[in-house]
Amino acid sequence: MTTEQVEERVRETLRAVDLDRVRAPGDLVDRVVRRRGRRRFAQAAGSTVAVAAITAGAVLGLGGGGAADQDRPARPAASPQGWKPWNITAKGTAERGCLVDGAALYCAGSRYDAAKFDARTGERQWTVKVVREGGYGNDHPFAVRDGVVYAYQNHTARNQPNGDYAGGTDLVAVKAGTGKVLWKVELANDNRDAQSALLIDGAVLANTPKDRTMSALDPRTGRTKWRHTWKKGIWCERAVLSGVPYLACRREIKHPQTTDVFRLDPATGKAEQITRLLGGQSFMGTTKDRLVLGAERDAAGKKVRLTLVSGSGQGVERWLPLQGAQAHVDVIGDRVISVNWRGEARAYSLRTGKVLWTRPVGVPMPDEESMTGIASPVVSEKRGVVFFLSPTGDLSGLDLRTGRQVWRHHVDFFGKGKPLNFGMPPQLLPYDDVLIARNGNKMISLLPRITG
Repeated sequence: MTTEQVEERVRETLRAVDLDRVRAPGDLVDRVVRRRGRRRFAQAAGSTVAVAAITAGAVLGLGGGGAADQDRPARPAASPQGWKPWNITAKGTAERGCLVDGAALYCAGSRYDAAKFDARTGERQWTVKVVREGGYGNDHPFAVRDGVVYAYQNHTARNQPNGDYAGGTDLVAVKAGTGKVLWKVELANDNRDAQSALLIDGAVLANTPKDRTMSALDPRTGRTKWRHTWKKGIWCERAVLSGVPYLACRREIKHPQTTDVFRLDPATGKAEQITRLLGGQSFMGTTKDRLVLGAERDAAGKKVRLTLVSGSGQGVERWLPLQGAQAHVDVIGDRVISVNWRGEARAYSLRTGKVLWTRPVGVPMPDEESMTGIASPVVSEKRGVVFFLSPTGDLSGLDLRTGRQVWRHHVDFFGKGKPLNFGMPPQLLPYDDVLIARNGNKMISLLPRITG
């Protein structure tokens, strides 16, 4: 038995033990939605599985799904100190999306590339004006660390000979306390997704100054500490595991035969290949101690392969029976939660690939051909509930253990007119036990009361 198989057997054994007395707070679960992978999977052909980041502790009994979880009652909701329900219209400030960090809410809109709100009251605290015409995509501030907010702006100095603006994107570092812009660095292109910039140990890893190059930037100054470049004709995706950057590289062809996974030293950028995987595989997220990659469906189109790779390169495969086009696929603890366009939610065990439950998602689904979709689900491990939000303002809470609907609600996004959202899906954000529902420039904060 390999070391990886031994580790997996230990995890399965520990999850079967009643560990309620040493259960850790559910806020240890770190969810990082990767929009790039989710968009790919939503295609009818279903080429990849979208996986949000996983943080699951078997020894601490998080998300095990065993008998102890089945019997453990959900904890009553508790509002954060100083919080009260709020409902605001943030014109030009929130329609590009938001990020919660502690009691702070950082957003972006058509008028402001970054804006800070108090998550307790909805009060706006500072703003950073857009450059030129601003942004119109899902390109809100993406990370906060050590008192610095990282966001995107249009590049300030690129013009065509006739004076027209020629495009370009800057990575911007903003002081969280005041909104002061600390530094800017121009990125290689206008992509503003999870692949463009990531936080690593001691640096910000960004796609600059050209394509096929990643640069580690000093978080205080924006100066380059090191660079890593790959050859033309190769595409490398990026992920971070415990502060260490990894690349998944494959040939830029329709059906690549292999994918090479590299680990980069966060201090020097030195690359080390840790494994080679069959077929074209993409980073879809991370676990606490593993990278998660998704591959194409099997020949029959009935299963999707996930590969979990440790930092040393050891891999474990999981085949999930995912069929047809999915509106959403996310990893929650040791589960994969999918929602199809018919409004059917399904939970799978990431440990075994088996279906745990199938239930109605509990909110009306938009049309598959529409420009929008439902929000990325939000999970409360402490309360054992996964929450969903539709563009119409309908909310649903399903029991993580059984899929049974334990809460439903509706918020009024529309009022006298339709909120501005540029065809983007709504957003659901967790602030302790509180939820912040956002659609376009409308934001509503509420505390779900779970019954039974």
